[in-house]
Amino acid sequence: MPRVEFAFPGPLRDQLVAAILNGSKTSTTGLVVDYEHEGEPLPEVGRRSVVIDSDDRPVAVIEVTDVRVVPLAQVDLAHVVDEGEGDTSVAEWRAAHERFWHSEEMRAALENPEFTVDDATLAVLGRFRLITDLRPAD
Repeated sequence: MPRVEFAFPGPLRDQLVAAILNGSKTSTTGLVVDYEHEGEPLPEVGRRSVVIDSDDRPVAVIEVTDVRVVPLAQVDLAHVVDEGEGDTSVAEWRAAHERFWHSEEMRAALENPEFTVDDATLAVLGRFRLITDLRPAD
């Protein structure tokens, strides 16, 4: 089964994985340019993936339930809220995501030290559901 990693290993990934596991995160946003750079296909409805935590351990299986490709200017509040990161407005979400996309880590991953996004940048809006929690029982 393919692996899926949210953000880079560290506190943000830990936060996102916890939100997936507690059910508060049911959507995610990627950039078309990132998929193209990695040579990966866009997510497809019905595709299942193993969620990987910061320690490279499989912690969950999720299934894609919806995929839309839209310019960043068209990201809606329902998607933002369902990302489970606590954002209460599209502007707040956009600012946080721009910090991530403009970070040194992201620019290094894209091999473009000047990478930036704008309203026309194509975003991949994915929805998913938690299928299985793979963490060992306590």
